[in-house]
Amino acid sequence: MNKVYKEIEAIFTTGIAEEYLGEDVKLVEHMLQCGDLAKEAGAPDYLVVAALLHDIGHLLVEDAHAAQDAGIDMHHDAVGARWIEERFPATVSEPVRLHVAAKRYLVTTNHDYLSKLSHASVQTLYMQGGPLSQEEVIDFISREGAEDAVRVRLWDDLAKVRDKSTSSLKEFEPLITALARP
Repeated sequence: MNKVYKEIEAIFTTGIAEEYLGEDVKLVEHMLQCGDLAKEAGAPDYLVVAALLHDIGHLLVEDAHAAQDAGIDMHHDAVGARWIEERFPATVSEPVRLHVAAKRYLVTTNHDYLSKLSHASVQTLYMQGGPLSQEEVIDFISREGAEDAVRVRLWDDLAKVRDKSTSSLKEFEPLITALARP
């Protein structure tokens, strides 16, 4: 069994994995749904893994619940991306790093998008800086991985169905192993 896969498996089975900060779905359930949506869309393997791991930062930060309750952004996107970039190529880590910025980008550039967000996502949007300025929009979309981050973000929004049947983490092991750094 691959070392990186074993790390992910251990993280996915922590107690915090049972909660998802105001959403009506468990965090790991959400992440597995997101990975499945990427697979169903025919996304390349690196993007499937990015979708699967996009919220791993929530599982790596100290006391995410208390921070959110206090209105503090723990920057799970940056925390997760740093963890991922030590184990995977940038094609996996950058969409994770940018998936919060992608939400802010979509709110700014698509007037219908805000109405499609869950209540919890709207709350965190403002903790994360709210809509982007026009200068920030230009900066975001020019970044490597931005288009992939938008795809991850859209799957993220759809992956919040309680008790939906998903693939198991084990089913993602071949992709994780193939992409993980030795």
